[in-house]
Amino acid sequence: MGRSRAAVPSFESSGGMSRQEAPPSGAHPLRWVMLPVVLVAMFMAQFDLYVVNVGLPVLQRELGASEAGLELIVGGYAFTYAAGLITGGRIGDQFGHRRAFLVGMVLFGLASLLCGLAATSTQLVAFRLIHGLTAALLVPQVLALITRAFPPAERTNALSWFGVTMGVGAVAGQVLGGVLLNFDVLGLGWRTIFLINVPIALATAVLGLRSLPRHDRTEPASFDLIGAVGITTALGLVLVPLVLGRGEGWAPWTWICLALSIPTLVLTLFRERTLERRGGRPIVPLALFSRAAFTVGLGASVALFAAFFSEVFTLTLVLQNGLGLTPLWAGLMFAPLGIAFAVASICAKGAIARRGPAVIAFGAGLAVIGFFTLTVISLCAGTDLAAWMLTGPMIAIGLGNGTAVPALIGTVLAKIDPLHAGAAAGVLTTAQQFSSAMGIAAIGAVFFTALGSSANADTASYAHALAVASLCGGVSAAVGTALAAKLASLHRPHRAP
Repeated sequence: MGRSRAAVPSFESSGGMSRQEAPPSGAHPLRWVMLPVVLVAMFMAQFDLYVVNVGLPVLQRELGASEAGLELIVGGYAFTYAAGLITGGRIGDQFGHRRAFLVGMVLFGLASLLCGLAATSTQLVAFRLIHGLTAALLVPQVLALITRAFPPAERTNALSWFGVTMGVGAVAGQVLGGVLLNFDVLGLGWRTIFLINVPIALATAVLGLRSLPRHDRTEPASFDLIGAVGITTALGLVLVPLVLGRGEGWAPWTWICLALSIPTLVLTLFRERTLERRGGRPIVPLALFSRAAFTVGLGASVALFAAFFSEVFTLTLVLQNGLGLTPLWAGLMFAPLGIAFAVASICAKGAIARRGPAVIAFGAGLAVIGFFTLTVISLCAGTDLAAWMLTGPMIAIGLGNGTAVPALIGTVLAKIDPLHAGAAAGVLTTAQQFSSAMGIAAIGAVFFTALGSSANADTASYAHALAVASLCGGVSAAVGTALAAKLASLHRPHRAP
């Protein structure tokens, strides 16, 4: 055909099926079979990020975990998950997304097993760090496989399902986590929330062998170890102080780490730029940021994810510790939010096709209304705060984020060159998970500060803390709304003079 095989992506299904050239559109023949398989990985990664929220009181009681330990059980996974995503995306680009997905899925199942067998809170923290690393290898391959397997005409639709799965997986972690803890399957208690991943991971890996596409390597394999270490170190210098700072009384080391994060990031990006100019393959391809839509969309993602997932964290604490709900009922309280998110995500798919990114700004604005309504209700109710009062604002937050998040992901990644699919997916998911972890750590610290001593806190104290945290979330969501409006203006066609 006049072109070398290295320049033309080709696909094959495993399991003994013969290799065939991709159709002219670049579509993988089994792409719609592949889609639910890879989305299981995204669901599991999000599920495990948030399922521990509903189990925090149980973990504190049975493992004797401190408040800092609880934050590390949640934030440690989020940190290694966020810090490793860019590296995971580049590994997929260079060694094959299919191979990286399958290896990542098996390792994720193994890490889940280790978490389920942990005997102390220290062991659980260590295994959760490993757990996050396996998710970081797995998740970028989901977006990359979708980007490579689907032609441009179908890509936005397929990517929107990624956004749906991300949000529903997080909320399902709250709901199903409560159900699993309540029924105490096989007498395993809290361990069930991790062990349930093991058979699912094995089944998904088997299905992946049959349906995932391969792609030929387009450039010689290389790995930017210095860039990977620099990015991970910069993220760690921010997240570790945010997670541990309050428990350590904001000791001098926390401020030193935060101060060092900026020059570390700047030096790493300078080195990445130099490597890219010399024809190398940096861990972060800075050319991605030359697209204004990618950069603005990234900023909107950071603001919206920090607001949404920190609110899930604080609401869990309020429902169980402040209002005395069992893990089951606390989890079920998130069901309306999850249903609203899912319904809005599906309904918004048609609207984004007609209205474009303006739908993102509309959804983000609706979420802002939910945050500020929750703030007002919490302040006014005080001692009389009841769980049912939170349902309306939670539904508004679910509808808003369900409208905005899937459309945002599809808009940002739809026009990315498939050759850089893994890197772009790694950067986007890193920004999302970093902002989620940062939101939980930062707004969580504000929440605990407003709460005061948890041993002496009553319903009024939790209502006040929720109001303060929701106000912070609302401000963050408002920033996301402004950036979403900017993104819409970038996509608006300009009249020729």
